[in-house]
Amino acid sequence: MKHDDIKKHLLQDPEVKSEYEKLQVLYNIKREIIRLRLEQGLSQKDLADKVGTKQSAISRLESGEYNPSVEFLTKIAHALGKELEIKFY
Repeated sequence: MKHDDIKKHLLQDPEVKSEYEKLQVLYNIKREIIRLRLEQGLSQKDLADKVGTKQSAISRLESGEYNPSVEFLTKIAHALGKELEIKFY
């Protein structure tokens, strides 16, 4: 069975779908930070140095091991030459 088939099957369960949707925002943030970091040719250590934190903090953020604060995400955005924008839909 392919990944997409398994995902489709699991998301038929309303409880699984609800939990998946709750995490989607964090996955999108993580994916965008990794994309921007790599696009700029930065290692996790390089980004950490620009932010003023440790490489392990960037690793935890990118792996989704913890829920970052808005303040930390703002520092990440600025280090990547971006602004953090939060919207409610």
